[in-house]
Amino acid sequence: MEKLFDESWDRVLKPLFKQEYMHRLSAFVQEERKNCAVYPPQDQVFNAFKLTPLEKVKVVILGQDPYHNIGQAHGLSFSVPKGIAHPPSLKNIFSELTVDIPGFVYPQSGDLTKWAKQGVLLLNATLTVRAHQAGSHQKQGWEVLTDQIIAKISEELEGVVFMLWGAYAQKKSVLIDHRKHLILKAVHPSPLSVYRGFFGSKHFSQANVFLQMKGREAINWRLD
Repeated sequence: MEKLFDESWDRVLKPLFKQEYMHRLSAFVQEERKNCAVYPPQDQVFNAFKLTPLEKVKVVILGQDPYHNIGQAHGLSFSVPKGIAHPPSLKNIFSELTVDIPGFVYPQSGDLTKWAKQGVLLLNATLTVRAHQAGSHQKQGWEVLTDQIIAKISEELEGVVFMLWGAYAQKKSVLIDHRKHLILKAVHPSPLSVYRGFFGSKHFSQANVFLQMKGREAINWRLD
């Protein structure tokens, strides 16, 4: 059977999976899958941890929930598989990139796998959702798991950039040691708030300046 996540995450995830809340969460998600459509597919729930090994993490982009419409969610925050229409927040992320990163061309595909493979951990706080019901799997245990993962990244690694967009993500800053990492905060890129400070935030170029300052390779944000 193919592993659900890269083996570098074993020492972080395996002890967490043994905790009582994870047994309850697993039972909840299995029951949901029996009774209704749940996204992303089971083999893609931990995609972020499959594509980005722990020691390679350079940037964490934190989302809240997987997309809840058919074919959209594939285990990477803000990303959609090739051939799926770009959701509004992703369109706004790409619009900001065209201004922030020289040479960035608005891409046809909304698949951010190329970022994940370079060390961008595209992490949602909640890793599953019921079809067409935003937030339906919140407060079942996922947030406990992902909070512990964020804290572990902060503790074990040096010089990671955390992009926290919107009030929900920004609350996670208490889990991060700001003395050794860069925390970038802005409003959420959704159409409701994007003009209140996401556009013009220049988080992507700021991340690269910080990474290079730390002697790490910058992220090539281009997707074309």
